[in-house]
Amino acid sequence: MSGIYRPDPGAVRFAGRDITGEPKHRMTGFGIGRTFQNLALFRSMTVRENVLAGAHSSGHTGFIASAFGLPQVRREAAEAAGHARELLALLNLERVADAPVAALPFGWQKRVEMARALISRPKLLLLDEPAGGLNHGEVDELAVLLGEIRRNFDLSILLVEHHMSLVMRVSDKVVALDFGKKIADGTPHEVRSDPEVIRAYLGGGDAHADAA
Repeated sequence: MSGIYRPDPGAVRFAGRDITGEPKHRMTGFGIGRTFQNLALFRSMTVRENVLAGAHSSGHTGFIASAFGLPQVRREAAEAAGHARELLALLNLERVADAPVAALPFGWQKRVEMARALISRPKLLLLDEPAGGLNHGEVDELAVLLGEIRRNFDLSILLVEHHMSLVMRVSDKVVALDFGKKIADGTPHEVRSDPEVIRAYLGGGDAHADAA
């Protein structure tokens, strides 16, 4: 969906548009933002600079206008800076805004990547294993943060995650896969109670089913 891999069969449609095979650098312009399972930050840059880097794709001025510092360029830069401040506040990153991102703990770096994805004002936010590497307290904070993002932004979130407790807490709809094959979909309660999900994720057997 984010253009990093091209599907063999089928098509990807987003907001009524066929985006199959579109280059990955165009996806932000279509309204798709994403984070990565393995962090993809500019480690020598500050938190604020990393977040602002995500705003470049939504700008409308070209190279010449930027080179001459035309008024429209300055307006876009000011708007991006203001939006970045709002995101830094929402994600509790204000006090580390001017620190090198490489100096932050892993969980905070994940917040920076999420802020960078949000600054382009996506309609669809793709989150790839956001709870990976987080401790229990950080996972709880992530669940709260996802709720705040949904309340503050007009977007949908597609979450790929193995942390079942987080998935069940934050999702409206859950799709369960077993080795790439869909085995269930529905509300969290429906999927949690599905015999195929119990077999795949708990190992099967009556004892596991009774425990589930």
